[in-house]
Amino acid sequence: MIEPKILVMFFTTSILLALSPGPDNLFVMTQSAQHGRKAGLLVTLGLCTGLLFHTAAVTFGLAAVFKASAAAFMLLKFAGAGYLLYLAWQAFRAGTTGGPAAAEEKLGAGSLYRRGIIMNISNPKVSIFFLAFLPQFADPARGALSWQLALLGGVFIFATIIVFGLISILAGTLGERFRQSAFAQRVLNRAAAAIFAGLALKLALAQR
Repeated sequence: MIEPKILVMFFTTSILLALSPGPDNLFVMTQSAQHGRKAGLLVTLGLCTGLLFHTAAVTFGLAAVFKASAAAFMLLKFAGAGYLLYLAWQAFRAGTTGGPAAAEEKLGAGSLYRRGIIMNISNPKVSIFFLAFLPQFADPARGALSWQLALLGGVFIFATIIVFGLISILAGTLGERFRQSAFAQRVLNRAAAAIFAGLALKLALAQR
């Protein structure tokens, strides 16, 4: 079993990593500002569900495939970039709503949750990051590595929920002011489209 002090160190590091600017927290912030706090929290749950996939990938060795296979890496990253471009187009052509409440209801809970899952799973760099990061805190002398890696993945997900949840609440609260104005909503939609397109480009250009 992993030592408590190691878990505390890992949890602290995970909090700091979740706070550092990156595609996932930027995605949560954008969705929260555009659609409301609830939307951001649903996207966060989707992203964390995707992290379960990456934890399993590291535990069972799938992440090593993405690191070793250029074809697998390219296929997944271009699928993710294509999905982000689709979201950019949707945001660009989105109309305005009748106020904050309507804005939050425009997208269904299932759609927002799936956005988070697809956004996270379609980024192979997350699996490669987990492959490099999680084993540093595991010790073969303290039990099965698979259980230790699964535990570390769970702690990372918990830290992500805390940080991204706070981002959802803050960005959603600030976004309420914009969603009360039709002009501000259009500006917010265009900004979201630009951010999604930028994330798509960054993912498409990503190297292993």
